[in-house]
Amino acid sequence: MSDASVLRHTLIGASALLLWSTLAVTTVFAGGVPPFLMVGFAFFLAFLIGLAKWVIRGESILGHMRQPWQAWALGVCGLFGYHALVFYALQAAPPLEANLVNYLWPLCIVLFSGFLPGHRLRWFHLAGTLSGLIGVILLVTGGGSVSFKAEALPGYLAAFGAAITWGAYSVLSRLLKAVPTDSVAAFCLAGSLLAFVCHALFETGGWPQTPVQWGAVILLGLGPAGGAFFLWDLGMKRGDIQVLGALSYATPLMSTLLLILTGSGALSSMVAVACLMIVGGAALASKDMLFRNRKAAAAE
Repeated sequence: MSDASVLRHTLIGASALLLWSTLAVTTVFAGGVPPFLMVGFAFFLAFLIGLAKWVIRGESILGHMRQPWQAWALGVCGLFGYHALVFYALQAAPPLEANLVNYLWPLCIVLFSGFLPGHRLRWFHLAGTLSGLIGVILLVTGGGSVSFKAEALPGYLAAFGAAITWGAYSVLSRLLKAVPTDSVAAFCLAGSLLAFVCHALFETGGWPQTPVQWGAVILLGLGPAGGAFFLWDLGMKRGDIQVLGALSYATPLMSTLLLILTGSGALSSMVAVACLMIVGGAALASKDMLFRNRKAAAAE
């Protein structure tokens, strides 16, 4: 694959990070819609995106559904399993600490990618990713202390499991390049059904009640909890997976900045320091790709 193609698909994957940065703001507007119900709707909308494409192009719906069992297992466990573990973690442990543990997933992507054929983990990949992790810790804690409580251990384990799950899903997708990205729609349909079942079993509360809530749920399906999965799949399969892992730490930063812009947060010196750590780490982790493309451009 050419350097230009790798760069293009890395940028496509990075656009998923932009969509994920809107998750917090969109969820605020969704109000009190139960999490599993919200995911069920969002995943179903993601399926409809794929379905619309298949119908418009006259493609076989069943043909897109016929994928290897390994692809189904990875897709459903990755997409639905990650969200189920995160929701449990946020309920069984203090949200701040659980969220910090969950944000080990970009580090997992970078570390796991070292085991992929043809990939090598370099010092600047790891250093850049660790810089991003420190930036996220500063961003979430505001520079204060974090206390992990023994009684919340199940929640912490679930958050760690979520990080491992998303890291593994992202990296293992690389080994399934032959599985088309359109298949994400089929996996989202299965995840949607599982989410609705979990809502019926574990949650109380009903459907969105206001136009704002419905609008937020639709935006979730089109963006951070639906459409972004297609973009991420392309990035993981054909982009620079280690750079995307490091860039992932920009998601909570962009999310915080959006909350500040919408009046749900305040700008502080700690946010500025976190910004420098995350952006600097992403630039360091991207060093190889950036200089490789500069050399290629100079040679032309």
